[in-house]
Amino acid sequence: MSNDIEELTALNRDYVASVQNCDVKRFDEILAQDFYCSNPDKSLVDRAGFLKQTAVPVTIRNLAAHDVKIRVLGDFAIIHASTSYTTADGKPANGRYTDCWARQNGKWLAVSAHVSR
Repeated sequence: MSNDIEELTALNRDYVASVQNCDVKRFDEILAQDFYCSNPDKSLVDRAGFLKQTAVPVTIRNLAAHDVKIRVLGDFAIIHASTSYTTADGKPANGRYTDCWARQNGKWLAVSAHVSR
């Protein structure tokens, strides 16, 4: 299980960095084909919609994850964390996310995300 925690820790770092850097290519590698995301505006987007919104330059900066909790439940894992970031107008802000991961063909892939601010 420690290898799973290490792998999921690295994937979580990649996921957060990919949000900050609009890294569609990395997301394409780590999202399951049936991925869905609940956005802070309460919209639900599928994988294609998520990749499309990821390509739009973000207005936040200094995005960081805190208090990351990774729970491995066999071939399924849940990552809970809080975030801090700076808004476009320079104000500090925070949020929370929950990402669900499934081991598919021996590889961890994100299957679901829920983001709140």
